[in-house]
Amino acid sequence: MNDLDEYSRQLLRDLRALEMMIDSGMIESGVKRIGAEQELYIVDHYLRPKAVVEEVLRRLDDPHFTIEIAKFNIEINLDPLPFGGECLTGLERHTDNLISKLNSVLSAMGLDSVMTGILPTIRKSDLEAENLTAGERYIELCRNLNTERRSPFEFRIRGTDELIESHDTPMFESCNTSFQVHLQVNPEEAVSLYNLAQTISAPVLACAVNSPLLLGKRLWNETRIALFQQAVDTRVSSHTQRQKSARVTFGKEWVRDSVLEIYHDNISRFSVILGPEVNEDSLAVLENDNVPKLRALQLFNTTVWRWNRICYGATEGKPHLRIENRILPSGPTVTDEIANAAFWLGLMSGMPEVYTDVTRLMEFDDAKDNFVKSARTGLDSKLKWMNGSSVPADELILNELLPISKSGLRNAGIIDKDIDRYLGIIEERVRSGKTGARWILDSYSGLKKEVKDPEALLAVTAGMMRRQKKGEPVHMWEKAGLDEAGSWFERCEFIEQVMTTDLFVVREDDLIDLAAGIMSWKHIRHVPVENDEGKFTGLLTSGAVLSFYGSKLGEDPGPVHVRDIMIYDPLIVSPKTKTLDAVTLMFEHKVGCLPVLKAGRLVGIVTEHDFMNLSAYLLKHHIDQNSDTD
Repeated sequence: MNDLDEYSRQLLRDLRALEMMIDSGMIESGVKRIGAEQELYIVDHYLRPKAVVEEVLRRLDDPHFTIEIAKFNIEINLDPLPFGGECLTGLERHTDNLISKLNSVLSAMGLDSVMTGILPTIRKSDLEAENLTAGERYIELCRNLNTERRSPFEFRIRGTDELIESHDTPMFESCNTSFQVHLQVNPEEAVSLYNLAQTISAPVLACAVNSPLLLGKRLWNETRIALFQQAVDTRVSSHTQRQKSARVTFGKEWVRDSVLEIYHDNISRFSVILGPEVNEDSLAVLENDNVPKLRALQLFNTTVWRWNRICYGATEGKPHLRIENRILPSGPTVTDEIANAAFWLGLMSGMPEVYTDVTRLMEFDDAKDNFVKSARTGLDSKLKWMNGSSVPADELILNELLPISKSGLRNAGIIDKDIDRYLGIIEERVRSGKTGARWILDSYSGLKKEVKDPEALLAVTAGMMRRQKKGEPVHMWEKAGLDEAGSWFERCEFIEQVMTTDLFVVREDDLIDLAAGIMSWKHIRHVPVENDEGKFTGLLTSGAVLSFYGSKLGEDPGPVHVRDIMIYDPLIVSPKTKTLDAVTLMFEHKVGCLPVLKAGRLVGIVTEHDFMNLSAYLLKHHIDQNSDTD
């Protein structure tokens, strides 16, 4: 029997063992616990991802901290707490303490951490395979996902802007960081509560959105939802008629009789992509009156990413079931995260008193559609609710769901002070419309009027991190200012921070008349030239165009193409070229622009106009500083 056969055999035995434990009443009942997982970015002085998690973990030497898929991600596993009393305050305090411990270690390394669904300053170059964490699980996962897909991963997400990308690995998954909340449930109520978790995902997400930017593109309010599905999607276009399912999924239908249906569906639809040696015979463990770990089943469960996931575990030797809420993004502050968790937990506790069976009142497809709508437009979504009613997300939350959540938390024994505090944050956030996503978009849009994308993204990230450390919830934040990006040196040290990426290009075979028209219409003096394969081959300048037309006055030169007068070997720089070095290069060689290439591909251009703008800013900054000291 080969390794895959043995693993598949153990997977089926684990499933049978779980069924036996549920049927015999062995699963713990009458106890409610909560838990959470906090994911963060590790960033350098320039607030860019820093791939050093192994060294950070070595210095921390704390089992609460663990790796994630990328070397610039880190995860904190928080201790479970009984659901009741001061557990919400306790969860916030525990999270704060562990983040403080992390930041203390990072500070000694000249680094910091950021909580956000998607880091605004992350670049595609950060997503290379070299930044994949050294953990064997992630190496095997990425290798097998690549093998199953057999082609590059494709990304297409449309919002205000549109992202169209492809990548050779699933590393785009590392752009996503979340705050995952766990709720232990009784086995007899697991089905109804799982369906309930599906139902409330949309309104809970609508007020928690915090990930509107990716690679400088304004996409969904919670771009994580679309990005995660596409980042590990092993389906290819040639298989679309087979209607294969994505491994990141909301699901296809309500659960009817048993949570085992979820495991059955997962195993039926998806192949094994992680299958290490499993030494446990779960049925034999049960026969000896011990609690099995169900390692094969748990491992398989981690390779199908349902937004609401049923999990098996054991606490103090007692097996239990819990629902893992994976929809919530990381940040904007720990306080906001706990408020999001409180809202969800209150609904999970209070909704059964109002709606005994949501599957009779709502179509599953409506719950699924609501979830996508909320990810796209947040509080601006209009949701289809019970009995086919249609209601704006903010009205639904304020008028119906907040009172239910409050009642649910009170029934769970949460202290009134915490109920008022955390649900008060949700109420104020919804009334003001100031979600994390809205703060990021408003700040970014304002900054884009003053500076280029890299500076705006840096200022947004710096402003976010500064406000996180103060701890005030996001609805109280002022928009980020340009000064928060730091000194001009920090904002403009490298060419990638000042170059133009919204480029107009021409082809070698284009007519000079067309190229001249583009340059005139768009008021540009330099146009990069590419061949039919999209590879950079040279540069067309206004000087060359004027010289050509000047030499042909009164003549009909016939069709003349860009390749006839272009510069074939212009000076070029890379994104990592220091800005001062580029200025020196342009000055010494008396050129007006520098194409920016990475791995032979054009990624931007920097011109003397860019440096004039930078000089004007520096002069104004110098004058302002001197005026302040007068």
